[in-house]
Amino acid sequence: MAMPAKNTICLWYDGGAEEAARFYAATFPDSSVDAVYRAPGDFPSGKKGDVLTVSFTVIGVPCLGINGGPAFRHSEAFSFQIATADQAETDRYWNAIVGNGGQESACGWCKDKWGLSWQITPLALTRAIGDADPAAAKRAFDAMMTMRKIDIAAIEAARRG
Repeated sequence: MAMPAKNTICLWYDGGAEEAARFYAATFPDSSVDAVYRAPGDFPSGKKGDVLTVSFTVIGVPCLGINGGPAFRHSEAFSFQIATADQAETDRYWNAIVGNGGQESACGWCKDKWGLSWQITPLALTRAIGDADPAAAKRAFDAMMTMRKIDIAAIEAARRG
């Protein structure tokens, strides 16, 4: 048996941890559902035999989903930030999350149907807002502030002025 990761992100779900993990594994590279653990007895949000936790990996990051019930909700205070190489990859991830019951937010952020926040962040955006020319960086930043899904061509055009 492999040694478990020293640090694992634990995500609380009101049911749906296994469905979420399977969606992430199907959507992102280097992602998998590693184990599904069923409750050995009844628990506050479920019965013996129900899925209690799911061990999964999202782009190489170990996670544990727990079906803890409705007591806690995800918030934007935690998000996965996914760096994308081009517009096609940006569109693919954004459309997968939003198109599977999720919702758009601002500046490259969206939420999946389980309420978990994602930042779909093109590397071109990161480079543009870090431009050594403060005016170019500001133009790119101002353009980003008007967007939901990031449009790389628009960011690069704004950066150039």
